[in-house]
Amino acid sequence: MANTTILADFVRYLTASDELIGPSERLSLERMLKDPPASYSGLWESGVLSGDQLAAAITEFHGLGRAAVDRVEFRHELTEDLSPRFLRAAWALPALERGQPILVIADPAREEAIEAAVAALGRRVEMKVATFEEMAMLFERLLTRDRAPEAVPAEPAGRDAPAEEDLDRLHDLASGAPIVRAVDQLLETALSLSATDIHIEPQPDGVRLRMRVDGMLRTMQPLPNEIARGVVSRIKILAGLNIAEHRLPQDGRARITINTTRADFRVATMPTLHGEALVARILVKGAEALDLSRLGMAPRDYSILNTQLAEPHGLIVVAGPTGCGKTTTLTAALSSLNSPERKIMTIEDPIEYQVAGVSQTQVKPSINLTFANAMRSFLRQDPDIMMVGEMRDSETASIGIQAALTGHLVLTTLHTNSAADAVIRLVDLGVETFLLASALRCVIAQRLVRRLCERCRSPVTDTTGVEAAALARRGFVPRPGDTCFRAVGCPYCGDSGYRGRVGIFEVLPVDAELSGLIREDVDPQKIQAAAVGAGMTTMLDDGMAKYRKGLTSIEEVLRVTV
Repeated sequence: MANTTILADFVRYLTASDELIGPSERLSLERMLKDPPASYSGLWESGVLSGDQLAAAITEFHGLGRAAVDRVEFRHELTEDLSPRFLRAAWALPALERGQPILVIADPAREEAIEAAVAALGRRVEMKVATFEEMAMLFERLLTRDRAPEAVPAEPAGRDAPAEEDLDRLHDLASGAPIVRAVDQLLETALSLSATDIHIEPQPDGVRLRMRVDGMLRTMQPLPNEIARGVVSRIKILAGLNIAEHRLPQDGRARITINTTRADFRVATMPTLHGEALVARILVKGAEALDLSRLGMAPRDYSILNTQLAEPHGLIVVAGPTGCGKTTTLTAALSSLNSPERKIMTIEDPIEYQVAGVSQTQVKPSINLTFANAMRSFLRQDPDIMMVGEMRDSETASIGIQAALTGHLVLTTLHTNSAADAVIRLVDLGVETFLLASALRCVIAQRLVRRLCERCRSPVTDTTGVEAAALARRGFVPRPGDTCFRAVGCPYCGDSGYRGRVGIFEVLPVDAELSGLIREDVDPQKIQAAAVGAGMTTMLDDGMAKYRKGLTSIEEVLRVTV
């Protein structure tokens, strides 16, 4: 209760400030006053404020100083009596700054945990505030530099064939404390980096470990040969896979809690020339309801989408390749539509976000619970809005179109490169053009580009050369007031020059002209030309606009749109 009171007072303090927040943040915070979060980390996870905004407000509200994260040093004696897991959960870390011991914190509301950390230090030290992103970076440095995985006894040679595998010994190896700690450390590092995938790949000279961060693979410290087999076996046990089977691909799922974070892992193994490769896709559970206004859409696109979502029936499609954020956009749209007056049902594979008040169903092919069969059942449940994870086949597309024509708002995704291509894809799935012209309301095509690190990005001063020529060919003309930047790299962003991602969009509303084109001649070039003529902003144009604002680099825009 005390923490909730502190957070409520803090939110009121923010809403009364004209310097710390803008109008959009103030509106979101005023809504939050009805049910304030229990901790500052909950406020940060809501996405209402950036990490820097929140840290600046915390320092002012609590009268604390900011930590100079770049100058923070670790000493073993400061953390030897404290569990790294406890410190991560408390968002607190004892360290040295300019030779003086301090306690770096991000969440002053965790008073009991902070007091426990101070008691373990045996003395009262100065507390200084860091952003949650900075704390994640500090924990990453602590884990990767000071907490290397313990070695375990190597397995005897000549025991590689599954038929000769001592299953009990492999179980014991995977359940041993060193392997368990190594896997926990691996998962903690992945979560601290906000990685979406972990790749364990046997190579001729060792086992390569990579993580996909912000859509790009990042090479990590290799796994020692003596623990790699145990790490793979441990993850397979967690995912319910057969650890003695190395010859065939396997797929499984794991649900794990690391510190206070719940996550689902989709695990896939594959036999390769040098051993068994494993990929674990990470899906953090319990994500907050997403705000459609914070996805990064241009005002015109956002207005069009809101108008189409307000329609009582029709089909809205989100298009793009795998991993471009389609499900996030759909979930944000559902969150904006979610109210007690509407019944919303979804069929997904997998359920990535849990939305309170929405009936969500997981596809289960093993019992014939497919997209198409689930949609047939949905129609008997009297829904107002239906969300279909993906239109993969003609049967699902046909049922979705019929539902859109019979008084339901249907939201779905397609794997196409542009909004115009989505129309062609639906026709290829067997949807009649006259039905499609009547049912289709809007298509949103999108990509994700990496966001420039605000700490190290460098202004673009050279307007000549290859980069300028590439921009000129695409109609980009520098304007007064543009704040273009390029990536550099620093410890905060892992020397990549980027931290986080932002969406670029094109929103194609189906008006009378486009509806006529769909009925007469489904030509993607004609549809694209008509949409652009009516004012549609292409993904390339939206990316260029975000480049002008300094959100991303031109290399990122061209990487995902060309």
